Amino acid sequence: MNAPTFEVFEAEARAAGFNETLVRQWEPGTVLETHTHPFDAGAVVAGGEMWLTCESGTRHLTPGDTFSLAREVPHSEKYGSQGATVWVARRHPR
Repeated sequence: MNAPTFEVFEAEARAAGFNETLVRQWEPGTVLETHTHPFDAGAVVAGGEMWLTCESGTRHLTPGDTFSLAREVPHSEKYGSQGATVWVARRHPR
């Protein structure tokens, strides 16, 4: 999922079995301590920058970068000095 527009991202996510898509706007300097989600997630950084930390290490993500997380995987998030816009697809268990 490395789409040029949110509409393309959404269509690709739905085709891949994700059942929710949204645009998340994060304020500059936001830090989310270690947490989990009850859904699988796939995302594209559309603007700004972020750092995603999980068991495998920390990734610095900038526009166009993608990441995915399985549900219940512990991770933390930190957003850069300009904040970030992240397109997120969620696959909720049925």
